[in-house]
Amino acid sequence: MEKSSSIEHPVLELIKKRRSIRAFSNEPIAADKICSLFEATRWAPSSSNEQPWVYIYATQEQPELWNKMFECLNEGNKIWVKDAPLLILSLARKEFTTYGSANAHAMYDLGGANSFLSLQAVEMGLQVRQMAGFNHLKAVESFNIPNLYDVGVFIAVGYPGDPDNLPEKLKQRELAPRERFLQQEFVMNKPF
Repeated sequence: MEKSSSIEHPVLELIKKRRSIRAFSNEPIAADKICSLFEATRWAPSSSNEQPWVYIYATQEQPELWNKMFECLNEGNKIWVKDAPLLILSLARKEFTTYGSANAHAMYDLGGANSFLSLQAVEMGLQVRQMAGFNHLKAVESFNIPNLYDVGVFIAVGYPGDPDNLPEKLKQRELAPRERFLQQEFVMNKPF
């Protein structure tokens, strides 16, 4: 991956401040802030305005539900997720409610809603890390998810914590410079 060029184009500061952190503070998140996260998802665009996303969430103040989510995660994620005060499981409804046919864009729409949630989190001083590292079958069974839904990702949310509390390898990754692909690596103004 090439390092970012010295020429940067204007982008919202909110986008630049978004990180996928692992070092979370265990400070609780107020209920109104949690509602704001999900309110942000309401405003995400979706195919035919279906808004096919569904969220199940738990705070550490709900230990039974939070632990049920935690137990679905891969061992590598459990190392750092233990401090996250909020866990979310995202789902996408597979079919259009208006047409009764398959919604091939439901997961794309869910990703967009998750992005809105992430940016709202940054606006409120929180950060989000989305995780694909979990036991899919265990999540479906643990939460009795009907076949009407595809499982998206788990999401850890919280205030930034101290990277020194992470194992050394994760601490190094947490403190490493943020690298992004340059536009010329993924944007084309011609066919392949």
